[in-house]
Amino acid sequence: MHSSTRIRLIEPADAAPIAAHRARDAEAFRQWEPAQPAELLTPEGQATRIDNLLAAHRAGTMWPGVVLADNQLIGQVTVASILPQPHLRRASLGYWIATVAQNQGHAGRAVALAVRVMTDELDLHRAEASTNLENVPSQRVLRRNGFSPYGVAHSSILLDGRWRDGLLWERILDV
Repeated sequence: MHSSTRIRLIEPADAAPIAAHRARDAEAFRQWEPAQPAELLTPEGQATRIDNLLAAHRAGTMWPGVVLADNQLIGQVTVASILPQPHLRRASLGYWIATVAQNQGHAGRAVALAVRVMTDELDLHRAEASTNLENVPSQRVLRRNGFSPYGVAHSSILLDGRWRDGLLWERILDV
């Protein structure tokens, strides 16, 4: 039996566990994510970041969530760049799972739950995401959750000192 996975809005108390995961996993995530300032590996730095995320949530531009397994924080899932206007109604989805909890289905379940938030709570029409071309596990997560690749963003993100291409993903939510 696998552990239960759920998501909820991020809270100030999440700063220490997030910092602990990010510090431990910094090297493992280096190939997938932009370089992070050193302060984001500390609870104080994460507390400031969480304050900013919650301010964006209050402004309606973001839904910053955490991923929990058996009530332990194991990652984050974020609905960002929310465009709620009736003629747009779209947002971008991002997520990470701590290395200690990977390959257990948590990312797929967290994405499914985030898609439900995008549909039911945020009333969005379109979900977008991007992955590195080499990030096959993340591509599997998106594909299993109904996303389709639709293009390549060339030289779109600086990772580990090199400009990398991104694979762009989409899912229409209200069909």
